[in-house]
Amino acid sequence: MDKASRAVILLSLARGIGPADINALQAKCESLDTLLAQPLPPRAEGLSPKTLAALQGLQRQRDALESRTDQLLQWCRDHQVHCLTQADGDYPPLLKEVVGAPPLLFVSGDVTVLSLPQVAVVGSRHASPQGLQNAEGFGRTLAASGFAVTSGLALGIDGAAHRGALQTGKTLAVMGTGIDVIYPRQHRPLYQNVLENGGAIVSEFLPGTAPLPSHFPRRNRLISGLSLGVLVVEAALKSGSLITARYALEQGREVFAIPGSIHNPLSKGVHQLLKQGASLVESAADIVEQLGGMLAYLAEEPVAVAAAPATEEGRLLGAMGFDPVDVDTLVTRTGLPTRDVTRMLMLLELDGKVVSINGCFQRLGSG
Repeated sequence: MDKASRAVILLSLARGIGPADINALQAKCESLDTLLAQPLPPRAEGLSPKTLAALQGLQRQRDALESRTDQLLQWCRDHQVHCLTQADGDYPPLLKEVVGAPPLLFVSGDVTVLSLPQVAVVGSRHASPQGLQNAEGFGRTLAASGFAVTSGLALGIDGAAHRGALQTGKTLAVMGTGIDVIYPRQHRPLYQNVLENGGAIVSEFLPGTAPLPSHFPRRNRLISGLSLGVLVVEAALKSGSLITARYALEQGREVFAIPGSIHNPLSKGVHQLLKQGASLVESAADIVEQLGGMLAYLAEEPVAVAAAPATEEGRLLGAMGFDPVDVDTLVTRTGLPTRDVTRMLMLLELDGKVVSINGCFQRLGSG
């Protein structure tokens, strides 16, 4: 790790210096390591009194901070955690464009997943059965289409989206805690599944950081910043999901929403988003159609342009009959891999040959 990256870590460990201060220092100073290598003058041009006082305090505890920096880097090596600054090539380029992007990221798993085109799927922790089914179905199809599915590892919609994506592709879990603090505890197996299936866990918080309420808005901002678009499945009028959607709009990201029953309180936040201009979606194909251009660079089967082999398409349509049927049943009937079935269903839906209804698919006409 170079001196500039080490300086970011040292500043992150210093008392009274937050992410916004580090970003401000990076914008105003040619070199953070040069800044830290010399005593600060009584007045430093462009620095607020608060930041200047914190930097002067840093100099007084410099040796202790250097030691803590060494300990943190050793911990990351021992636990196979990537410690990324904005100068690192693996720092996600889309996130780097965001004003106030985290100066430091901790990543477990496959760090390259952070640079894949991502779609965030978020929603209520107390989701309805239909909401959970929708989240899992959308996660499954989006991942099969080449997107990494990003969410917050929370109960409810987040967990369902991760589980769906794990069936067919990559998923990324963003933590509101230190990367080594699994919250909620019930999702320890899901946390492990994400890592074991080539996904990634990411946090902007130092290892060991507890799940404090103030951390989750920052987690939500990171979710939207990593993603091309945010899908809200179910959300009450006052919820973290709407905060994520607001961040997405501020960051110039697309916002998608699945409409629900007017009698479901968890539809009220979603319907508010739709009134405000969010894109109404009824299937994952709606999202792929809008964002699919970002997949053009993928070498393997760009879904927006690839066609399923005619023999497999006919086999799939034949297995469907003309009644609604779910993906698992089609996998059993055809003997095809889940990834291939979900990919072909998406293409058939784009071609108007099948329609998605409440998590199932129905053949249209005689096509």
